[in-house]
Amino acid sequence: MTEPDITPELIAAHGLKPDEYERLLGIIGREPTFTELGIFSAMWNEHCSYKSSKKWLRTLPTTGPQVICGPGENAGVVDIGDGQAVIFKMESHNHPSYIEPHQGAATGVGGILRDVFTMGARPIAAMNALSFGLPSHPKTAHLVKGVVEGVGGYGNAFGVPTVGGEVRFHRSYNGNCLVNAFAAGLADADKIFYSVASGVGMPVVYLGAKTGRDGVGGATMASAEFDDTIEEKRPTVQVGDPFTEKRLLEACLELMASGAVISIQDMGAAGLTCSAVEMGDKGDLGIKLQLDAVPQRESNMTAYEMMLSESQERMLMVLKPEKEAEARAIFVKWDLDFAIVGETIPEDRFLILHGNEIKADLPLKALSGTAPEYDRPWVETPKAAALTDAPEVDPIEGLRALIGAPSYAHKAWVYEQYDSMVMADTVRAPGLGAGVVRVHGTGKALAFTSDVTPRYVKANPFEGGKQAVAEAYRNLSAVGALPLATTDNLNFGNPEKPEIMGQLVGAIKGIGEACRALDFPIVSGNVSLYNETDGTGILPTPTIGAVGLLSSLDELISGLPTEGCLALVIGETAGHLGQSALLAEMFDREEGDAPTVDLAAERKHGEFLRANREKLTAATDLADGGLALAAFEMAEAAGLGVALDAADTATLFGEDQARYLVACTEAQAQALEAAAAAAGVPLSRVGRFGSDSVSFGGKSAPLADLSGLYRSAFEAAVG
Repeated sequence: MTEPDITPELIAAHGLKPDEYERLLGIIGREPTFTELGIFSAMWNEHCSYKSSKKWLRTLPTTGPQVICGPGENAGVVDIGDGQAVIFKMESHNHPSYIEPHQGAATGVGGILRDVFTMGARPIAAMNALSFGLPSHPKTAHLVKGVVEGVGGYGNAFGVPTVGGEVRFHRSYNGNCLVNAFAAGLADADKIFYSVASGVGMPVVYLGAKTGRDGVGGATMASAEFDDTIEEKRPTVQVGDPFTEKRLLEACLELMASGAVISIQDMGAAGLTCSAVEMGDKGDLGIKLQLDAVPQRESNMTAYEMMLSESQERMLMVLKPEKEAEARAIFVKWDLDFAIVGETIPEDRFLILHGNEIKADLPLKALSGTAPEYDRPWVETPKAAALTDAPEVDPIEGLRALIGAPSYAHKAWVYEQYDSMVMADTVRAPGLGAGVVRVHGTGKALAFTSDVTPRYVKANPFEGGKQAVAEAYRNLSAVGALPLATTDNLNFGNPEKPEIMGQLVGAIKGIGEACRALDFPIVSGNVSLYNETDGTGILPTPTIGAVGLLSSLDELISGLPTEGCLALVIGETAGHLGQSALLAEMFDREEGDAPTVDLAAERKHGEFLRANREKLTAATDLADGGLALAAFEMAEAAGLGVALDAADTATLFGEDQARYLVACTEAQAQALEAAAAAAGVPLSRVGRFGSDSVSFGGKSAPLADLSGLYRSAFEAAVG
């Protein structure tokens, strides 16, 4: 094949700015080959290089006594005691999922699972955080169905339980849905595998499925805004096979146990290019690849296509040479490809050969360590005007507006398509608060949650960033788990716009402050920028995934209220309605400032709840929809009515932070009140669970009617 001429149009099509191309020329001292241009384009795009966010990501707290490995590897690693570690990460597959929802979401799940098991962990839990446009938008129902089928189809077939997540709808996602996938796995703390190549002349081995043309240029596509050419990008969406991935998991874990692995890296964004460069860069080594040896499922593939293919279910490994026969036998047994495709070399060189031709010969460090890094101009988000005309509403009508909205309606339509019980260790399935999974063969358990309120982040990125971390902390505390660590998925618009960059900077500052105050470090994560269509950006959506530890299942708070239980609120209620769910859903108003997050109170109240778990029948955190929505959800799950004393809108629907709703018997309530008084923690009785109606300040409706609305609204909107 004749390679195309390197023209300004071709350079622009690869996402390289003119000044970046000049930088490339300065590094290699000549015009690049077509393959070299593709390699630079992949390694220097936003998705792989974090060139707009790196400066700010460095400010996040990433260490702590519990942290074994922070950001920089495939996933974060956290100690859970007894020589065990939990390995977890969250990543986006937003652009592919909008173009091809089923495969985009499926391969997002596959990619995050590989990030976990490439480090030697067996995956034990998955979550997803999904953001879609308005249900009335012509593409929304198609996207919701495709994404949910893709997530469920891949996770179910692979055999990992999906134990939590969130789904929201907002007009800002009409042209750019968000699909954030989370996975966690277990490993022995002294048997973690890293991607640092070592040793000169060591074989570089290709493992897994064959390479095809799917996903070529996907990483570059994921670093660009959408426009009316979106349908043309369909070939850049990968195709997944969960059954192959399951075999790849078992083969990799068996291979790791054999002692053959020096380093290992999954082939994700930018495929063979990124995995080879990262391994070489971390080990201060060069890499030489012979592409004729790469297993291919399509004929006449070019070097460019092989280097940039994002075909799924593939790994790259540096192998101990004396173990080659043993390693090959393992992969043959699992009916997977095993091919030596290159070797480590001492020079700072990325050398690509194909058909006896040199297709690329580049300084390897320049591709990773010296990628462009920008200090982009940013402007602070203006302070939102205070909300001055908050309406008083009929409290039952306010509740109907929330539970009838797909963002707050019951999500069984979604999570019933996911297998949440496979592996038989799920203790708390999706539906109410954090998911909980038993650590197999021990008395311990891990809790998982993901949280963010994008309206808050848009109004006040700093407080919104803090709130996302604080809500994750509360969700873990509410099931009795000690919050251990977080992963983030920072979804924003175009960082070249100073106001968007200001949202990103403000949110990272807020996230960092909250993680420090709560001893809740960030150990892994992902940044997804350019989430815009025709110049319109999404709501800033920095999703926080978090993991907590229950040292014994005796610590789990998983009950539901029973007839006659009292409803109590831990924390202060001032009635903050700015940016509230009530205003958004009932009046289509997104006004006022985000609630202020008192991190000292968050920590104190979370520690108080966990220390007094034996005095509680049930617990949940208060967030979107305030007391009214939380009380209804808790009561409805138990098949009970609830009566709250308050009648005013601010008390019922205000979204003040650092609060929990708990259900207690009279004896438990008295003991909890004594403990709260001694600890200086605000605690107030707000109502009672029981009967078959929902009553707020004298206004009431039958539970059956409200439950019918709550359990049908999601499917009615998108089904």
